[in-house]
Amino acid sequence: MKKLMVLACMAATVSLATGSAMADSIKGRAGATLRIGFTAPNDSDFENLRIKPDIGIIGGGGLIYGVNDTTAVEFDITHSSYGSDYPNGGNAGDFDVTNFSLGGQYRFTPANKLVPYIGAGLDILVSDYKSHDVDTTVGVHVSGGVDYFLMKSLAVTAEVKAVIAPETDIKSSAGHGNFDPSSLNTTFGVRYFFF
Repeated sequence: MKKLMVLACMAATVSLATGSAMADSIKGRAGATLRIGFTAPNDSDFENLRIKPDIGIIGGGGLIYGVNDTTAVEFDITHSSYGSDYPNGGNAGDFDVTNFSLGGQYRFTPANKLVPYIGAGLDILVSDYKSHDVDTTVGVHVSGGVDYFLMKSLAVTAEVKAVIAPETDIKSSAGHGNFDPSSLNTTFGVRYFFF
């Protein structure tokens, strides 16, 4: 029993001592990210009626590459879906937005296994609303998040990302309106580094 306790203490000491190494620099390393979460979109309008969106679901993934000890570039594709209502309570229909996002991160010095980061970049937003035609638009994003390294090659991640984009046209035989693709997204996921 005493040997088992000593062995357990040694294992705990070794794992604590290697904890800071697990959040090592990602310089020259490539990885993949999978994420899922919630989106809070902005209001839109159709035929002068305000459209109030519901909180929706967002998910997707992408690639990340560490340029040096503090900066990384990433490419993400996410898809969000959400319903909406008119102010009088009637159903206004569902929206879908696919976001092709290219950005950079500034990664702060690791604190043990925790690596906070901030980011910004460019977004191409492809949107759909019922059977209506919605123009594609370009926007920008700012983000902040944290990676928690479980192992040197595996981290769990949480991120808040604000997407800011100009309104775009909604057109159909039933009329026209303005779609606002801006949103605030909160996601959780995993990152796996290949090398």
